[in-house]
Amino acid sequence: MSETQPVEDAVEGKLQAFIDAIEDSETYQKFMAANERMENDDEAMALLDEYRQKQQQLQTSFDQDLMAELQEIQEELEQNETIQQHRQAQTALIELLQQTNDVISEPIGMEFAQSSGGGCC
Repeated sequence: MSETQPVEDAVEGKLQAFIDAIEDSETYQKFMAANERMENDDEAMALLDEYRQKQQQLQTSFDQDLMAELQEIQEELEQNETIQQHRQAQTALIELLQQTNDVISEPIGMEFAQSSGGGCC
């Protein structure tokens, strides 16, 4: 067994405790509840699907009528309470995760959640 194994085990244990704390947070619980409500709201899901389809159509060819339809759907999205509650819960969760990233990043002197890009060059 390598000397670094106890340290890695400790880090993994702390990481699991961190994950558990996030999952137990009120912010995360509200997001999950809002997510479930949205997934079970046929009207909200249909609006989102229609919006995505119109966005894809608009990317392939710009059409003024299509743009007007997209704006109408966007207004409906903004009026839909389920979607708005989901967006608010998602924003709160993102803020919580950004705050935790800041807390972790400061002592290690680098951006913790920064993507390394994964490329070789």
